[in-house]
Amino acid sequence: MDCSRYPEIDVTTRQDPQHVAALIEAYAPLAKYLAHRLASRLPASVALDDLISEGVLGLLDAIQKYDPAQAASFKTYAECRIQGAMLDYVRQWDWVPRSVREKAQALTQAYAALEQQHGRPAHDDEVAAWLGLDRATLEHWLTAVRGVSVLSLEKPLGPDPAGQGLTILGQLAAEAPGPAERAETQDLTRHLATAIDALPQQEKVVLSLYYFEELTLREIGAVLAVTESRISQIRTKAIFHLRAALQNLTQGAYASVA
Repeated sequence: MDCSRYPEIDVTTRQDPQHVAALIEAYAPLAKYLAHRLASRLPASVALDDLISEGVLGLLDAIQKYDPAQAASFKTYAECRIQGAMLDYVRQWDWVPRSVREKAQALTQAYAALEQQHGRPAHDDEVAAWLGLDRATLEHWLTAVRGVSVLSLEKPLGPDPAGQGLTILGQLAAEAPGPAERAETQDLTRHLATAIDALPQQEKVVLSLYYFEELTLREIGAVLAVTESRISQIRTKAIFHLRAALQNLTQGAYASVA
């Protein structure tokens, strides 16, 4: 994405309606882009226009709260606020049925247990056998739970070294983390890099195209000559693999201090 078209905020004039209007006009395409990416992971019942509207509200919040001394560039901060506003809106309506949440929890447990047992990403047949499913039903589950991984950027991760609430948004926006945070981040980064490297090649390609090349699921499907639904399943499996790796890391950390 071209970042040159996104201006930095002038905090001395952010109360000026003309300045705010100019920022909204400049960043509105970003809000629309992020809404389209999020909508591709959600049921059709979640209206795209509503996501865009919530994203613009998040942008307004970012304009008023941005502190260049405490955060990264305004574009980075605004992106976090826009995404956070849209995700909070989705969570507020609690559109995921209990049955889907139960499927997601069962999948998470299956991937984590199998990958801890084998020391590698679990195969589809292993996950299906663990859950007592056939392959077709497993694929149906993966399609059904694609939106359950939505997570608010404001969700507490636990206390920071100062005893304050640590959030994903705070981690992304922090410009100068302390030694403890740097060490934890470096350890997490190494572990995540190892987990990504262990993914099946197709899953690595999909994650790379989606998160780094910023292609949509439909565009990735065209590149790989498979359906958009199949790309969604592959991406969901990759997320479960990574979630399992991080869950096992966290459990290992708790065990080491027990």
